[in-house]
Parts: sequence; C-alpha cells; structure tokens
Amino acid sequence: MRRYLIFSVVGLVLFLASISATTVSVAFPAIISELDASVLVVGWVLSIYQLVAVITMPIAAKMSETFGRKRIFMMSTLFFTVGSVLCAIAPNATLLIIFRVVQGIGGGGFLPAASGIVSDEFPEMRERAIGLFASIHPIGAIVGPNLGGWMVASWGWQSVFWFNVPLGIVVLILARQILRAGSGNGSRRIDFVGAGLLAGSLSALMLALAKLGNGESAVSYTSVGVLAFVSIILLIAFVRWERTAADPIVDLELIQSRPFLGANIYNLIYGACAFGIFSLMPLYAVSVYGMTIFQSGLLLTPRSIGMTLASAVTSIYLVRWGYRWPMLIGTVIIVVSLFSLSQKLTGVSILGLDLSATMVLLIIMLVSGIGSGVSVPAANNACIALMPDRVATITGLRGMFRQMGGALSITIATLLLHSGESMARAFYLTFVFFGIIMLLSILAIFTMPERLMESTEVAAAAEQSRSTT
Repeated sequence: MRRYLIFSVVGLVLFLASISATTVSVAFPAIISELDASVLVVGWVLSIYQLVAVITMPIAAKMSETFGRKRIFMMSTLFFTVGSVLCAIAPNATLLIIFRVVQGIGGGGFLPAASGIVSDEFPEMRERAIGLFASIHPIGAIVGPNLGGWMVASWGWQSVFWFNVPLGIVVLILARQILRAGSGNGSRRIDFVGAGLLAGSLSALMLALAKLGNGESAVSYTSVGVLAFVSIILLIAFVRWERTAADPIVDLELIQSRPFLGANIYNLIYGACAFGIFSLMPLYAVSVYGMTIFQSGLLLTPRSIGMTLASAVTSIYLVRWGYRWPMLIGTVIIVVSLFSLSQKLTGVSILGLDLSATMVLLIIMLVSGIGSGVSVPAANNACIALMPDRVATITGLRGMFRQMGGALSITIATLLLHSGESMARAFYLTFVFFGIIMLLSILAIFTMPERLMESTEVAAAAEQSRSTT
C-alpha cells in the first residue's frame, strides 16, 4: 500500500510540472501587457526555464544516485515552490526571469528523482509503472491551458505561480513522511564543470540572439559578435572537457556515431518545432485573432487530446508499423500544421457546415497534436533501441536535446516577433521558418533504425564504430 501512496506523491509532482508549463504559456500575453515589456524580453520567461532544466536534469539524476532520491526530490520540490512564490511577487520582467531560474532548478531536478523513485518502488513491473507515470503528463497538459486561462482572466498572471505553492507544500509534507530514505552511494562524480560550460555556451548564444533583436548601433552588433564568440569558445572547452571527464554530463561517444547523431539532431529540431514554438500559441491567438486569455487557453486543449489519443494508438501498433513510418508521417503532419498556422485564417464552409476561424484553429491544433502523438512513441523507442542496455543515458540525452531545442526556438521566435512589422506578419515568418526546419529533420529520420530487428544491427555497428575511434 505504501508504494502506491509514494506513486501518488511523485505523480502529483509530474502533474504539477505539466500544469505549470502550460499555464505560464497562457499567461504570456498578460505578462507582456502588465509588465510593459517587449516580447523579446518576456520570451526569456519561457526559454530560461527550459535552459535551466536542460542543465539541471542530468546533474539531478546523478545527485539522486549519490545523495539519495528522497533528498534530491524534496530539495527540488522546495526550489520549485520557492521559485513560484518569487515569480508571483516579481515586480518587473527582469526579476521574473531571475526567479524563473530558481523555479527551473526545481522543475528540472525533481523529474529525474521522481522517475528513479517509481523505478525503485516497482522493480517487478518497472516498465508498466514508468509508462503509467509518464501518462500523467498529458493529463496535466489538458487541464493546464483551461485552468490557466480561467485563473489569468480572473486573478491575473500571478495566479499561475501562486497555484503551485499549496500543492508544493503538500508534496513536501507527504514526501517527508512517506518516501523511503535512501542513503545513495557517493562513488559517482558530478560533472559540474561540464554542466557550467554547456550552460554558459547556450546562454551566450541565446543572449546573442536576443541582442540581435535590439541591434540598432555598432555597439549592439559588436556585443552580438562577442557573445557569439564566447559561445563558440565555451562549446569547444565543453567538448574538450567532456572527452577527459571521469563521469561526463554528456556521453560524446553517443553523439558522434551516425545513428545517434541523427537521433539527437531530430530531437533538437523536434523540441524546437513541436514543443517550444507551440508554447507561443496563446500569444498568437490573442495578438493576431483577438481572442481572450481564456479562449487562448482553450486553444491548446485539442492538441493535448490529439497527442494523447494518437500516442496510445501508435504505441499499440508500433511493433507492426516499425519506427520510421510513424516518424515520417508525424513529422509531415506537424509541418503541414505549421504552414497552415502561418496563414491568416478565416471562416470556411465544408459540406454546407460553416466553420469560424476559431474552429479552424482548433482543428489545426488537434491535427498537430495527432502528428506529435504519432511521431513521439516511435522516436522514443528508436533512440532506446539503438542501445537498450543504456536506457537511462539515452533517455537523458533525448530529453536534454528536446529541452535545448525548445529553449532556442523560443528565443529565435521572439526575435522574429520583436523585429516584425506586425504580429501577424511576424508569426507568418516564424511558422514558415520552423516549418522548413521541421521538414529538413526528415533527413535525420533516415539515419535512425527502421524497426527493432534493424536497430540491433545498428547498435552493434555503432558499438564497433565507437571502439575503433
């Protein structure tokens, strides 16, 4: 009985994280308006959280093994809760961005620890328990936009952060009483240097992109060049450090071989085009179609529903279909959705049925969710099948590249929105740009295994390639 209570506690955290991600997206237009800040600046409220999560996830995973999962889980939940309080009382955009760093440390930290706790509690049915645990996320993605739209419309954007506080406190109290105190083992080193170099490189790159949007003088363009140069230098230093680190934060051998390189490129692009860019949909709905905050929240719901249903069906038939065709079909559907969103939609008539622009948008969002639901299970399993004996490492890399793509895409998108003549024109360029990038990801799909039997051969070839380098 106790382990089911433990599952409920850690499941509540995943539910909270999923709701929080979507409610902040819904609050995005209100934050821009009430804090009187540009879309380029407020874009960091979304992207900085993902950037911090990229770095925190692998560190938290290793710390949970070193210091015990309960300790890291509770510490991460505390960071998330305190960060939520600070975000709710932030008087300006600058402090809100800083406080989102605190919240991001918690958000990126408790998920690896929670997954480890579930795995430890259900050793005889680990795969089923982890699968059920992962299914909580789309439920939160369905609840979050509607809840967020209602809260922002009723109590302002601060309410989406206050919502996290009582639930976070409840989780802390229950976790202290219920979770088993694991001692961990102190044998593994934590690659803080590698994490710092990677964080510095990505931050410098994103700052350079942000500065580019304000480039109106020679000094501005000079700062862009300096930041870009710093980003490259830190990236080179990161690669050199990781090659000699005793326990690197990123296994470079898994990035260099051809099938893994293709998988990581696909995950980076997928994170940018299917996750990051869609977090700006509430702003798109409000600024281009004049929807209310509540209506913009509803716009995200059909995408989550489509993703949930399509993912369930694809998972059932994945063995029969293989990996490549679902990835190709899902990617093409997402591309079509992005190109469709680039057009200023009006009402249409189909078989005598008149559909408003809002209804057309809802249908496109449903279709985009189906595309994600078809491609994600195949992409996830194709990555793991490349080296099934290193599931944790592969999963960590996959999540890191997707989060990284999401963070970069928001920065690039807000740059385009900030520089555009009008919001409608800027969103047109944004959707077309990322639609083309997503289309190019098809090339990476053909470097990944087509089905399970082939993946075994690919993994053997990859292992042989690694041993000869």
